[in-house]
Amino acid sequence: MKKYACIDVGGTSIKYGILKEDLTFEERCEMDTHAKKGGANILNKVINIVKNFKEKYKLEGICISTAGMVDCQRGEIIHSSSLIPNYTGTKIKETLEKEFNIPCEVENDVNCAALAEHFVGGAKGSKVSLCLTIGTGIGSAIIINDEVYHGAFGSAGEVGYMNMMESTFQDLGASSILVKKVAAMKNIDIKDINGKYIFEKAKLGDEDCIKAIDEMVEVLGEGIANICYIINPDVVVLGGGIMAQKEYLYDKIRNSLDKNLIPFIAEKTKLKFAVHKNNAGMLGAYFNYKNMQKNRGF
Repeated sequence: MKKYACIDVGGTSIKYGILKEDLTFEERCEMDTHAKKGGANILNKVINIVKNFKEKYKLEGICISTAGMVDCQRGEIIHSSSLIPNYTGTKIKETLEKEFNIPCEVENDVNCAALAEHFVGGAKGSKVSLCLTIGTGIGSAIIINDEVYHGAFGSAGEVGYMNMMESTFQDLGASSILVKKVAAMKNIDIKDINGKYIFEKAKLGDEDCIKAIDEMVEVLGEGIANICYIINPDVVVLGGGIMAQKEYLYDKIRNSLDKNLIPFIAEKTKLKFAVHKNNAGMLGAYFNYKNMQKNRGF
């Protein structure tokens, strides 16, 4: 059975493993990214991971999921935030293929998570899926006919910057904003609370926490509906840390979404929660590898 090195480079940790064609892992590991040490340090870590795997396995391909904006054709980082200094311009595909003589494909981590959900998760079997990651900000990916839709120059899905209510979608609806809002309501230090605290208090009837969550849900429903009017997905998949509160949030978000969509669209638009967590990036990197290799004629 063919085996693939799958590596998911995040801002905090690098998850990596050997994935077999039947989508089971031969092994899985994790290490700190040490993002502040910069792009060259991350590339060296990835090289060492592949080197160690190559000594143990016959690798069919190298599948990379990474933070940052990616030029998938060249497998290169074209924009990265200050969280990873000097990552922009890192030629991941070219470097790894030259080093190991093994095909390599690279994609953004949010897009990879969406591919995992599209093929073997909440959006399995859909023609058009929208996957939203709700955390510190709001990111999204659009999958059409089994492939990521990148737009004209790679910025499709940057819905967090969408203008809403004289602000932006992520400045109103991200989970980090929920924490800031409750901290201000209760006049407590933001460092002393988190999302888990807020939901626990809400379940016990805390009016401030309930109000803040309901306001966030209203923003999410309106924002998601606006995106649905444009791309018409058959499934919307929600992911990110706050989605651990699925039982509490599902009906609230579903009702808010339905309120903001005309009935004809609302009744046809499914709402799901992400099923892949730590493995999403690695699984999605594999599906991106298969898509890209097919598109290259291999």
